Amino acid sequence: MDKNDSVEYYDGVSSETETRQIQKVALLAFLLNLLLAGLKAGLAMFSGSLAITTGAVDSISDSIASLAVYGGLKLSVRKTRTFPLGLYKIENLISVVIALFIFFAGYEIAGRVLTPESKPPEINLAVIILLLAAAALTFLFGRYSIAVGKKTESPTLIAEGRHRETDVFSTVVILISASLQYIDVSFSIWGISIDQIAAGLVLIFVAHTGWELLSNGMRVLLDASIDAETMEKVKKIIEEQPAVVEVRSLVGRNAGRFRFLQADIRLRTNDLQKAHQISERVEQTIRRRIPHVERLIIHYEPAHREFSQMAVPLTGLGGTIGSHFGASPYFAVIQIRLSDQHMESKKILENPYVDIEHAKGIRVAEWLIKEKIDELIIKEDITKKGPGYVLSNAGVKIHVVSTDSAEDAIQSVLSSQMQM
Repeated sequence: MDKNDSVEYYDGVSSETETRQIQKVALLAFLLNLLLAGLKAGLAMFSGSLAITTGAVDSISDSIASLAVYGGLKLSVRKTRTFPLGLYKIENLISVVIALFIFFAGYEIAGRVLTPESKPPEINLAVIILLLAAAALTFLFGRYSIAVGKKTESPTLIAEGRHRETDVFSTVVILISASLQYIDVSFSIWGISIDQIAAGLVLIFVAHTGWELLSNGMRVLLDASIDAETMEKVKKIIEEQPAVVEVRSLVGRNAGRFRFLQADIRLRTNDLQKAHQISERVEQTIRRRIPHVERLIIHYEPAHREFSQMAVPLTGLGGTIGSHFGASPYFAVIQIRLSDQHMESKKILENPYVDIEHAKGIRVAEWLIKEKIDELIIKEDITKKGPGYVLSNAGVKIHVVSTDSAEDAIQSVLSSQMQM
């Protein structure tokens, strides 16, 4: 089964609306980086500070990367004949590109740190105020980008937000360095000045963020699996369906913020139409509870069984079939060997819902499904009632008989099945 054309909604928001929101944030990121690059470049020229210069280099690299992000997001949702599954991985590729830009900025910083300082920087109060404003603006935008990224599950926006957080730390380090120099606090360690030490600390932040973005982006580009928590949630959703006997395999991968899933399941039915309906219910539930499922393929087949569990409602322990399904105080459960329809074992279960007032039949049907019942022998026809629908949806076969004797009814059903 493969559905790919309908518009998806997550928490009442369409995927197209999310995409526009992501593109808007990416454009704001580019404009912010451009502003910060111009600001820091001006401050670097005015003050001659190495730390501010490295910050300007970082912001210029960020501006180029943000422009690539914005263009990539425009392309990532397009589908062509050459790329029929879409260009979603462009988002992750862009995350890797951002990481490379970060490493490039780090390389520039390292080169400046190792170069002897020619003259001390000139720092005044205006430089400090502007650096403080840049740090505040960067922090606020970083939190905003991460919040939107988590809401839309966009790795690009999360990457952008993480990068902005690193920029805040680096700007704070630069601000501390500039403040110390403004109040004429000057010292050096092994000949390395405060300005160079600040630039070296910025390099540590840059390298950490770059590695995180590079490793996360490469995981997706190399088709690493969706996170274990999401995969376990998908598996539980499938297993919640009463007709599912076994989840044989479940694989998934991310491409950008979108998820691609493939499941191989075994069902308690040989009816192809019913199996298709069950598969559709599974898909609808997954799409409703797991966001951003772009493509879902479910392969289903009947479960291979050696035995069948047959249930019969009883009025008591004497073997008389109960006339009312939900009100029967006992149920006989017989294990049938399918190869020759031989009765392997028999047990009597008490009906735990016999005394409840409302939805008794449905509760009993759900209980029998949990007991792994495959067939039900009954006197009243419940196929068009609530309990009948519950049992049918779970793949339970219902046999309607006219005899009062459970033993006669079981033998009659087994004989008819032997003749098939």
